[in-house]
Amino acid sequence: MAKFDSSPGKAESPDPAQPANAAKSAGNRKRAGLITGAGIVAVAAAVLIPLALGNPTPAPPAASSPAPSAPALAPAEAGPPVTYYAQPGPPAGSPLEKVEPLKVDVSNDLVGTSLNKGMTGISLEATDLADPDLSSDNASMVKLLQEIDQPVLRFGGNAVDRRFFWTSSGEAVPADYKGDKTHPVKAVGPADLVRLKTLLEAGDAAVSLTVDLGHYNPARAADMAKNASAILGNRLLSITVGNEPNGFVFNDVKAGNGYSLEQYVRELKDYAAAIYAVAPNVPISGPGAYDQKWWQPFVDADLPQKKILTFHHYPLSNCDGGVPQDSPTLANAMSRTMHDRGVNYQKAALAVGQAAGLETWIPETGISACPGSNETSRTHASALWAADYALTAAQLGITRIGFHSSLLTCKGGPPLSAICSAGAYPFGNGQMSGRANFFGISMVAELEAGKFMKVNSSGGGPAFSYALQNADGSTSVVIINENDPEKAAQTSVTLNLPGKPVTGTMTQLSGPSYSAENQTVIDGAKTEPTPLAKRATVPGFAYKSQTQQFQLTAGTVTVLNFKY
Repeated sequence: MAKFDSSPGKAESPDPAQPANAAKSAGNRKRAGLITGAGIVAVAAAVLIPLALGNPTPAPPAASSPAPSAPALAPAEAGPPVTYYAQPGPPAGSPLEKVEPLKVDVSNDLVGTSLNKGMTGISLEATDLADPDLSSDNASMVKLLQEIDQPVLRFGGNAVDRRFFWTSSGEAVPADYKGDKTHPVKAVGPADLVRLKTLLEAGDAAVSLTVDLGHYNPARAADMAKNASAILGNRLLSITVGNEPNGFVFNDVKAGNGYSLEQYVRELKDYAAAIYAVAPNVPISGPGAYDQKWWQPFVDADLPQKKILTFHHYPLSNCDGGVPQDSPTLANAMSRTMHDRGVNYQKAALAVGQAAGLETWIPETGISACPGSNETSRTHASALWAADYALTAAQLGITRIGFHSSLLTCKGGPPLSAICSAGAYPFGNGQMSGRANFFGISMVAELEAGKFMKVNSSGGGPAFSYALQNADGSTSVVIINENDPEKAAQTSVTLNLPGKPVTGTMTQLSGPSYSAENQTVIDGAKTEPTPLAKRATVPGFAYKSQTQQFQLTAGTVTVLNFKY
């Protein structure tokens, strides 16, 4: 199997106290490893009872003189018998700190953005294209793609400008390409793309590719684009020129000679012209930078083909503790400040893209880019963060997001990867599985495509709410309860809906603690959410009532669906 490289130099998040576009970009950061998780129980138990029963108002007592009688009230309408969802409670012996009640009001008014299928995806290193496990023959990889529902596989990362060599004629890799045991140089050719297409078709996925800018060669990049367009067809969504070119001066790509923004734009135009000549229908996405200064020059560059603005973001990537609010700690990851700063950074990029009429993507992200393990690695907290980050991005208007990952082993491989391989380090046996953050991605990916509705929420501590108007007229509500599952009592939720539902179902991701590894589950199992038609009913569901009241366990992602 192929290897994983991390990426950025520095991913910067603006201070929420400052305007989003005033945030400074942070210098270089080394990318990191990635994550694991899975495990607690959230079993659905069957309870068959009528939902809401009322009694007629008793008649007034007899009087000696006639008096107007009060009309009898009709019994409250009872719904059909249901099976209620049984969510896990706090772990035994928990202190059960009280949580302020959460009120969520969902309006019929729309935000103006949509959640589309294929919004969430997985980012891999360009050298992974050479891995034979990326094939329809690998049932475990096909299953993972199906569990995140029409995803985009993005290939780029640090490897593309260092150890990735495209050849359609079987040339030998040049001697100046350097790698090591876990980061080997890889040659990739048309046969690899043919094999990849079988995986894309079996998993119903699309792909975005990156070409090597570290070794300046527009003709070679154009040859790759030509072959990719012919082989992959409409499953090829875009091509990016280089990975994080703003970091070239901080790492071993262009460190000796320096690399300016002006030089990048000149080379970008050369590559775009060469690619357009042989694959004119393939958009160029970029700059794939984590420095805001690089976004506008990409937008302004005069390229012949369609453009897509992309940026990378790793919010908690101050690895030496010099900036405490950016350090990869569980307290930071589960804070409202973390959520708000992510919103600000995403808004800054969207402002640039939308002003130019361009789609905006985040093809590479993760909770942290710090090398090796940290407090957030492989934890249940990373699942909560991934679900909230993806929904925030989608609601703001970002249309694609890729969580950077690796095909290396679960043991010894990058601890922040959303997926990993069984077997011996480093390349394993190709039997792929998802970690905690993968399950957070799956919760978002399995939502129905819909239009975001305006939501007003208050209370609940670190809890974040989203609502979608679905094509069938139903409403989906997502509540991400980031209260500490080891300490917090269940949150009392009052949900006001825009209609009177006749059904209300739920699916839930849960885990016993922020730091729990390999204990994140969805509906009690390490798999995708229960299909919508088979989901159990929200506990306490009130038939045909616009106001629903229920309890939610801390440390959960809950998807509710109401049909009217």
